[in-house]
Amino acid sequence: MKLKSLLLLSALIPSAFAVHAAPAPATQSINQAFAYPLANVPGKKVTALVVDYAPGGTTAAHRHGEAFVIAYVLEGEITSQVDDGKVKTYHAGESWTEQPGAHHRISENASKTKPAKLLALFIADDDQKNLVQMDK
Repeated sequence: MKLKSLLLLSALIPSAFAVHAAPAPATQSINQAFAYPLANVPGKKVTALVVDYAPGGTTAAHRHGEAFVIAYVLEGEITSQVDDGKVKTYHAGESWTEQPGAHHRISENASKTKPAKLLALFIADDDQKNLVQMDK
């Protein structure tokens, strides 16, 4: 084999066997289900978000601004900790609340093998745009 061909072949071999890491799969998705103004509470609205957790999925620590939050487990089990409260696992059909300004330290699927789903209802000012503010 000619020297030029060997050099070309040696340059191609590493890229042919290079391992390309696939992007990490999303561990949760958040989708707005609805948002309505509260007719009897001027300046306030209710917004519903559905959080779908993959097995072992988590949401980073976060806050919800000045919104009051009601969380309801639709499917599976969710482990949660708000502020310095007790870490608790909630099952489908159970709920909890978060006061305005609360720090949601832990929010994760309790199962490594089954998905989980959470409905989060936010009572917030009409002009509050960012309902989920992740820690930096």
